[in-house]
Amino acid sequence: MPNTKLRRLVATSIAVTLGGTALAACGSSDDKSSSESGPASLTYWSWTPGMDKVADLWNKGPGKQQKITVTVKKQASGDTLVTKILTAHKAKKGPDLVQAEYQALPTLVSNDALADIAGESKDAKSKFADGVWQQTTLGSDAVYAIPQDIGPMMFYYRQDLFKKYGLTVPTTWEQFAETARALKKKAPDKDLTTFSANDSGLFAGLAQQAGAKWWTASDDKWNVGIDDAATQKVADFWGGLVKEGAIDNQPMYTPSWNKALNTGKQIAWVSAVWAPGTLTTAAPDTKGKWAMAPLPQWDGSKDVTGSWGGSSTAVTTDSQHKAAAAKFATWLNTDPQAVAALAKEGGIYPAATTAQTSDAFSEPPAFFSNQADFYPKAAEIAKTTAPSAWGPNVNVAYTTFKDAFGAAAKDKSDFDAALKKMQDDTVADLKKQGFGVAQ
Repeated sequence: MPNTKLRRLVATSIAVTLGGTALAACGSSDDKSSSESGPASLTYWSWTPGMDKVADLWNKGPGKQQKITVTVKKQASGDTLVTKILTAHKAKKGPDLVQAEYQALPTLVSNDALADIAGESKDAKSKFADGVWQQTTLGSDAVYAIPQDIGPMMFYYRQDLFKKYGLTVPTTWEQFAETARALKKKAPDKDLTTFSANDSGLFAGLAQQAGAKWWTASDDKWNVGIDDAATQKVADFWGGLVKEGAIDNQPMYTPSWNKALNTGKQIAWVSAVWAPGTLTTAAPDTKGKWAMAPLPQWDGSKDVTGSWGGSSTAVTTDSQHKAAAAKFATWLNTDPQAVAALAKEGGIYPAATTAQTSDAFSEPPAFFSNQADFYPKAAEIAKTTAPSAWGPNVNVAYTTFKDAFGAAAKDKSDFDAALKKMQDDTVADLKKQGFGVAQ
């Protein structure tokens, strides 16, 4: 879809609501002047730990040579930051650069808060996997951000307990279900894993792996496919396991969940590349007992994974130095020294494919010291990430997921009804906000 058509589509919104605050869409970036001559002092809103140290590398190196200085201002992440960006944009006081999760990009673009930097980033595309780069273009010829970090999904399991109970690491979802049932027969007090509804990104990533595209745009309208065949397959699969008691139904990130992982009551976790950090805190007594494998497949002849998490660096339409800001965004996420510093200071898994096999990832995470090939395997899995499809009201879909699927998981009731609720609420909100929606 041409850039102008996309901008016309997303601009049909009367307002995009986040966190209960209605924010009107502002004018086009074409209406703003941009002063590109002379020194530039840029402000970057980011939540990544140590980002100020990474920016210092720029300020003392290429930034000094080009007279472009970057100051990092630490922010909260998620919807809190999106709301703050839109509020600042409404007052025409946005920063030059922002860190934005991939699923937030359509919301920011629909409010004309992000600049198209395609002209300044043409050499960056080759540094990223197609499925990752696509998230920053929204399916258009525009480029609204440079990918920073990604969260390819993987399967984590207790090697010692799989061996103890004679379990084989599943390579398909059918085998996954069989493994869950086999464990229940051998150790009724244990669960392979849990279905959790308190992190919508997990379910979104699983649907993405199955081929779902929740939002697509055509003919100046949004198509919402949350209740499509691919997602129904995922919902039926997990809902069935919960209903029969083959897996647990408690939410993640709770003291109870931490204890289940730490004591071996739950012996596997469908997660993403960042899981070692979570396990280090949640299950400290199990260090060195876990291993990582590719996500089980729906089709055993294919290798594809979903994405859970990840963010990008975007240039705002409020910036008076868009070209300079684009140079920094590109350097930050493609320069070997910069990406190595991001990995060291921020603990991120970089989106740039060459960075994933750099010296920064020559050793496995300390928690996985028993798996020397952790990062080489992660890099191979990352290449198989399926394309995603985000829309301008992801927050509404995610909120409904937590409520509807949370209740269904707790009651072991129909996941199909929860999925339909998610679809209906998302469509209703798009219409309420003034978007065109295809029926």
